[in-house]
Order: sequence, then structure tokens, then C-alpha cells
Amino acid sequence: MPPLRDLVAVLAVPALLASAGLLTPAVLAQDCEPTDLFASEVLYDTGDSPFAVAIGDLDGDGDADLALGNVRSDNVSVLLNNGDGTFASDVLYRTGEIPRSVAIGDLDGDGDADLAVANDGSDNVSVLLNNGDGTFAEDAHYGTGLDPASVAIGDLDGDGDADLAVANLGSDSVGVLLNNGDGTFATQVPYEVGRIPLSLAMGDLDGDGDADLAVANFRSNNVSVLLNNGDGTFAANVLYGVGDGPWFVAIGDLDSDGDGDLTVANRDSDNASVLLNNGDGSFAEDTVYGASNRPYSVAIGDLDGDGDADLAVVNDGIGNVSVLLNNGDGTFAEDVLSDVGSISRSVVIGDLDGDGDGDLAVANQFDDNVSVLLNKCGPFGCPADLDGDGALTIFDFLAFGNLFDLMDPAADFDGDGEFTIFDFLAFQNAFDVGCP
Repeated sequence: MPPLRDLVAVLAVPALLASAGLLTPAVLAQDCEPTDLFASEVLYDTGDSPFAVAIGDLDGDGDADLALGNVRSDNVSVLLNNGDGTFASDVLYRTGEIPRSVAIGDLDGDGDADLAVANDGSDNVSVLLNNGDGTFAEDAHYGTGLDPASVAIGDLDGDGDADLAVANLGSDSVGVLLNNGDGTFATQVPYEVGRIPLSLAMGDLDGDGDADLAVANFRSNNVSVLLNNGDGTFAANVLYGVGDGPWFVAIGDLDSDGDGDLTVANRDSDNASVLLNNGDGSFAEDTVYGASNRPYSVAIGDLDGDGDADLAVVNDGIGNVSVLLNNGDGTFAEDVLSDVGSISRSVVIGDLDGDGDGDLAVANQFDDNVSVLLNKCGPFGCPADLDGDGALTIFDFLAFGNLFDLMDPAADFDGDGEFTIFDFLAFQNAFDVGCP
């Protein structure tokens, strides 16, 4: 991938020429009622037992598509966005056995979004390369540890291509698979973590510009933090206590201080842990917030348009999602519930209908479908007005570049949880569209 400064310069030129002398006023967010953020769910069929959902632009048309791992049919469902937050029928692609996790990112450096899938039943990860139009080639398999439960994509060794990290629940390890530069991968290098790691997340936790790892360890009731040495190798994990049965971990700036904090869905204690970063990649003791029954997954994003990061927690067995709105300082209000499928496993936040606010997609395992809940609160104003001055100017490009360097969630414009050229393109689109 070209250096950040080159990408910013290339993308900024046409927008600046088009808007020379023009200041576009920003629209302030409307008052969002916490109990009425989302429209009723719309259901879309998937394969058998969708366990995980990921969001990203798969066909290069600028809107957010969905990919789901189906654990009983051993395949991935791809649902392309019609451009308005509705979705075409799913197309199925074979994977390994029991695909428990799916991630989206550009693995072969050709500018489109590929898929990586953790296959619990076959001890490998599937890589499905994009044909350039949102269809995918046959998967290639790469060995992992025992029972890989979660996969994440990001540049771990600083060479500009996208690597893989996998949480291996059966071997109490995280496997790092470095990209050979062409979308093929070297043999995994394992790192010890806690007991039964079910989920991992990738982000810059210590502010040194490289990607670190956080891992939710189900049996040992803690989170492992593995700091990157700068070359794709990792220091020994440091453990932080959380609630009972931590099932899922996510990274985001929860207190708006510029560093990456952690939130964890604790299945067996019916709550979510928030661990605020001390600024150096170490973490304060967790603060616990009630969710509903058996939370399996948590996602981070701005749901009410006030500029800070809120939480969505999916609850197993009672058919709802807990929404916890940020008080503005990294503490959270009491959860508000939105109905979804009966047995739900995974939730993601992204702008599905292109109006600038955070929508939800939820994988409903026993219903064989995905719930889409569109946010009724927005549009929130000008998504590209990152410096908040009420105008779209070159300073917004500079603000985007800074946020991208920090791997801040505010720079994840395509909503796929990764920081790639697709975020630049999505930001450019938002800039060109202007304000509602």
C-alpha cells in the first residue's frame, strides 16, 4: 500500500478542486431518543446456523455489504447491499469445517476486499480472494492451532500488506500468519494466551503505530494483551481480569483520549467489561455494565450521533441487543433493548443505508438469518467534517490522516473494523457527497 501521505494527496486533489471556495455547512445531530434508535429488524436468509457477521464493501460500489460464517453448512454467506440498506439474496461460498469467524480486508493487495474465515472443525483458516466484483474464488486453506475460533486482519509486520491473527481455543494460543505479499500466508507462529481464547481484536494499544492484539479468554475469565514488537512478533501476554465467561472482545476509543480501550462481552455474568487504556497499552481495572441474558458479542460505534463511541451487545436466548450509550467520558448509561432473532451470536455496527449513522447487523444462529436494524436517529450531519468546524476543507483530510495513523475507529469509514485504502475511498465519497 502507498504511504499515507501519498494516498491523502491523491485523494484530496479532486475534492479540493471541486470545492474550491465552497464551505458546506454541517448539520448537527438531532436529539436521539435512546429507546427509539432503531427501526424494526428486517430479516435476510443465510446458510445454516450463522455464527459470525462482518461488514465491508465487497463489490466496490461504496456501500457496506455483509459476510456471515455458517457453522452447520460449512460456508460463508455474502449479501450485497442494494445501495439503500436492503440486501440481495445471499450467495454461498465453501469454507472449511465449522466456520466460526469471518473477517474482511484486502489480502492480495489488488484494492478489493477479500475474506478470511476461522474454521473450528478443520483447524485452519480459509482465504477467499475477491474476483473484483463481490464474487470470490475457491478458498485456500492455511493451518492454525487447534479449534480456531476467531480471525482478524491487519498489517502486523509493517510491510504494507494484510496479515492474519487467529485465536485457537483448543491450544490456548494466538497464531500469527504473515502475508507473503501476494495473499498467501506463511506458517503460523503461536503465542501463549489464557485458557480457551474465543475472540481476538487487533488495534494500536500502546500508541507506537503498529497493531497489537487483545484476546478474550473464556475459561480463565481474563483478557490477554499482546503488544507488537514492531515487526510482527509479540511480547508475552499480559492478563487483565474481566467478568465470567468472556466470549468476545472489541477495541475502540471509549473515553475520547486518543488511545484504544477494550470492551468484553461476559457471557456467564450477563454483563460487559470496559477497560480504559492508561495511555501506554496497559489497562485500568474493568468497570462492569449490565447487559441482558448471556451476552455473546459486542460492537463499538457512534449510535446516537454525539461523536463518542457507544456499545451494542447481542444477547443469546432472549432475542435482543443491548445498546449502551456513552456518557461522553467512557462510562455508559443503562442498556436499552432492541429485538432481534431468538438465538443471536454476533453483532456489527456500520452505515448500511448510507445516511451517516450507525446501523446494526446481527447473526441469528438458530433462525438461519441475519437481522438488519437501520438507525432512525440520523442523518447525523457531515460524516466527513472530522475537524468539526462546520465546513468541508483540506483540514478534514488532515484530520482523517491523523485518525488513520492512530487506528482510531473514527477513521474506519467502511465499517469493516480494519484500516485500509477502502477507508480512504469511503471518506472521499463522504466528502464528495457533502452534507444533507
